[in-house]
Amino acid sequence: MSFTGFPAAALDFYDDLEMDNTKTFWTEHKHVYEESVRAPMAALLAELEEEFGTAKLFRPYRDVRFAKDKTPYKIHQGAFIDIAPATGWYVQVSAPGVRVAAGFYEASSERLARVRTAIDDDRRGKQLEKLLAKLVKAGWTVGGDKLKTSPRGYDPDHPRIDLLRHKSLTVSKNYGFEPVIHTPALTNQIRTDWRATQPLIQWLTDNT
Repeated sequence: MSFTGFPAAALDFYDDLEMDNTKTFWTEHKHVYEESVRAPMAALLAELEEEFGTAKLFRPYRDVRFAKDKTPYKIHQGAFIDIAPATGWYVQVSAPGVRVAAGFYEASSERLARVRTAIDDDRRGKQLEKLLAKLVKAGWTVGGDKLKTSPRGYDPDHPRIDLLRHKSLTVSKNYGFEPVIHTPALTNQIRTDWRATQPLIQWLTDNT
């Protein structure tokens, strides 16, 4: 099927799931998930696959084995295209609408050390700063898990100490309830936005 947009029923489904995250609700409304969430997401990813690669469509079930929160279902549907380990593009639909992101989501200690070495390097570190500043100016938000203190071996007065504190580094953009999310035009919107993050993805791939 071709992508025609996420129907309002997709957002309504997650709005209701947040209120009643139970197996009973899921069983009664699974057809809504399949028709209004999973199928459109798969169609969207298929249209983006040729340029960006094959996506992993995440399962709707939460792993609650070690979680305090035992609610069984995720309150969003996400998909990830990996270019390098835990590095690539992300798209999500949930009650608040549609969100896209790019970056690296986790790293081994060895990979994180290489990233920090690159950030510490004057040339590569300034290059990353410029890439992020350009994305922020275009409406992206920089995020990711961060240390509360300086990483070991780095001066708290380092000019890029805020970047050095990152354990993961992402940029994201929310479309929210914009009308475009309900139309086929969302495909080109995401394509354009992901293309804008390609220099960041390349920097991260080269330096991890």
